[in-house]
Amino acid sequence: MAQRLWRRMGLKPPAPAALGVLLALALLALARLPPSLDHSPHLPPASSPLSPQWEGAAPLSRGRACCERPPPPPARLRRDQPPGRGRRQQRGVVGHAPLWLSDDDLQKMRLLAGGWVVSKARIPAHGQVLRVGLRAAGDTKGDTSPADPERDCQDGQCGLIKRPSDLYEVLAFHLDRVLGLNRSLPAVARRFTSHLLPYSYTNGSLRPIIWWVPDLQHLEDANNDQNSCALGWLQYQEMLKPHGPTLATGNAPCSSIPRSEWSRLALFDFLLQVHDRLDRYCCGFQPDPSEPCVEERLHEKCRNPAELVLVHILVRRSAPSRLVFIDNAGRPHHPEEKLNFRLLQGIGSFPAAAVATLRSGRLQSLLLESLRLDRELWESQGGAEGLRPLLRTIDRRARILLQYIQEHNLTVFADSPR
Repeated sequence: MAQRLWRRMGLKPPAPAALGVLLALALLALARLPPSLDHSPHLPPASSPLSPQWEGAAPLSRGRACCERPPPPPARLRRDQPPGRGRRQQRGVVGHAPLWLSDDDLQKMRLLAGGWVVSKARIPAHGQVLRVGLRAAGDTKGDTSPADPERDCQDGQCGLIKRPSDLYEVLAFHLDRVLGLNRSLPAVARRFTSHLLPYSYTNGSLRPIIWWVPDLQHLEDANNDQNSCALGWLQYQEMLKPHGPTLATGNAPCSSIPRSEWSRLALFDFLLQVHDRLDRYCCGFQPDPSEPCVEERLHEKCRNPAELVLVHILVRRSAPSRLVFIDNAGRPHHPEEKLNFRLLQGIGSFPAAAVATLRSGRLQSLLLESLRLDRELWESQGGAEGLRPLLRTIDRRARILLQYIQEHNLTVFADSPR
C-alpha cells in the first residue's frame, strides 16, 4: 500500500535502507519531545479541583471554540442590595418602578412592606400610633426582638404604623414623588400579623406604615416638640417677602429654610388640603362644628393673628435647609367651595417641575402608574377604578391652583437636586 501511495504522488519508492534511516530519525525526534500536556505547568493536572472562578460554570455551549473560556457566573446579589428597575415581585411592592422613585425609595418601601416586626414602642400623645423596628424579609433572625431597638431606628430600620383612616398618606407620598418635591417620607399600605402587635393592629385592617426618619430635629420644649423651630404666622409671612430674612441673616426662627421650601410645602398642602401645618386654626375657611380646630377652640384665635403658630415644621439635622413633610393625610373629601387658599398666602413662586406636571394633564395617569406598585393599597381600593375619584379630586385642585397662579401672575423657579 505504501508503494501504491508513492506512485500516485509521482515519486519513486525509496529503497529499504532509506526507510530504515527515516524510521530511526522519527524515533529520535519522539524521544526529545516535552512531557505530556496533561502535566504542563500552565494548566492544573486533570485530577486537581477547579479553582473558585470556574466552580459551577455552565458547560460550553454548542458552537463555541474548543479552547474558549466560558464566561464567569454572574455575581450573586446580596440580600439587602436593591435591584435595578426591572420587575419586582416582593411582598407589597410589585411592578416596574417609575423614574420618580429612587432606589432609596424602593429599598425603604420594600422594608416597610415586608420587613419582620421585631420591636414596638408607643409615641407619646399620638394615640393609635406605634413605632416598630423592622428586619428585612429574608433575615434569619425572624420575628424576635432585637437587643437594642433604638439602634435599629438610628440605622433607619423603623417605621411608624398609623390609623387605617390615615391611608391617604400613602397617596400623598406618591403625589410628592410624581411632582418631584421629594420632601415626604416613604409610605406603604400593609396588613400586620406579628404577635408583638396588639390585636387591633393584626385584625386584618389595612394601615399605612411610614418610614421613621432617624435624625428629625425637635425642639426641646415638650409642649412644642413637633417643630424644629418655633415660628408664628406673622413671622412666617414676613419671611416670605422678598426683603424678608434670608439664609445669610440667621437672626430669625427657621432662617435656614429658604423661601423655595415654603413654596413646595404650600403647593403640596393645597392639593391635599392639609391644614395642620400652615393653618391649624382653620382660618382660611369656615369649618364645621365637628372640626378639631372648633372643638379645641383654636378657630377663635383667628381674630388675633399674633397668636397663630405653625406646626409640624420639621427638618433633618443632616439637611437643616430642607423641610420634611409629615402627617400628610390631608382631606380627600374637603369640599371644593371651602378650599383653603390661606395655605398659598405670601407665596410668590412655585417649583417649575411640579407646575409643569400639573399643566401636562397627566397627573392622574402618573399617580396610577406610581400607586400600582403598592399592591395592598391598589387591591384594597379596587384598582384604577376605585382610585379615580380621589385622583380626580386632586386633579381638580391642581387646575384651580394653576388658575390661581395665572390670576396672581406668579412665577416658577428652577428645582434644586434631590
